[in-house]
Amino acid sequence: MAATRRYLITGGAGFIGSALARRLLADGHQVVILDNFSRGKPERVPPSAEVVHGDIRDHIDVGNAMVGIDAVVHMAYLQGTQTFYEEPRQVLDVALRGMLSLLGACEQWGVGELMLISSSEAYQVAPVVPTPEAVPLTVPDVLNPRYSYGGGKIACELMALAWQRAGVLDRVVIARPHNIIGPDMGREHVVPEFCIRMNDLLRHDVAAGPIPFPIQGTGQETRSFCHVDDCVEQLALLLDYSRSQQGDAASVWHVGVEDERTIADVAHAVARCYGREIKVVPGKLPKGSPPRRLPDTSKIRHTLGFTPKVKFDEAIENTVAWYRGHG
Repeated sequence: MAATRRYLITGGAGFIGSALARRLLADGHQVVILDNFSRGKPERVPPSAEVVHGDIRDHIDVGNAMVGIDAVVHMAYLQGTQTFYEEPRQVLDVALRGMLSLLGACEQWGVGELMLISSSEAYQVAPVVPTPEAVPLTVPDVLNPRYSYGGGKIACELMALAWQRAGVLDRVVIARPHNIIGPDMGREHVVPEFCIRMNDLLRHDVAAGPIPFPIQGTGQETRSFCHVDDCVEQLALLLDYSRSQQGDAASVWHVGVEDERTIADVAHAVARCYGREIKVVPGKLPKGSPPRRLPDTSKIRHTLGFTPKVKFDEAIENTVAWYRGHG
């Protein structure tokens, strides 16, 4: 068995962070979670994890969490489509001041291993689909507040790599998750939004037959959906890969599944879980929303042997079941 390590997960009371914490604890490691619980939920935190209640932008809070840490997984960030349209200042404040605070604490305490959780939003509209890791990162329109999110992720990637080149960090792994779904994932994502919409519609005794179901866009926009268990498996593989000091000291990986689905297909899949048919009603698509997004996952499949275990329908059913019970 591999030696026990002590991991710090910033934003560890979030959807993916708490799932990774459970996995690392089950593998015999120690986990410290830093979260200010503005969005993270205390009930998500595994009982055996240590918790530091603090803000990623506060260097004292981060320094307190960093004591005795072997490696950091940095997830603390403001998530959600609505958030980056409505609160771009806050998104960038958490992104930039948070990253500087974290890197300063790594230097102070000599913590040389960092996994940075970035996003597919860093590359926005891809020039090629499926999209490999080496595509250019872009901010297509500085006047669109949507890009506060992706712009912040780009800056964090550049900062992590700069601090690694300067010798502050020994190894940097940048992971870009793509549309991770599962129980208790929040409300500001397409699948929970569809679940909440179905819950609301069915409370009003809608008639038999197809239910009019409004969506954003035409419905032909595409995404790929990865269950949180498969996401966490990939992150755990990357942490093991980093610890073994294989490969490059700095690397970028797309995390997800190579399985493209239209948003209309997703809506129908959600409706089937409720035993109903729907009629998709197209609507306005938020400015800047990419028409297609599908990661090229060949790097993590070929290098680390990752194979997805949760199929699309099972991932949707598992997610919907939680939202039906908590709607």
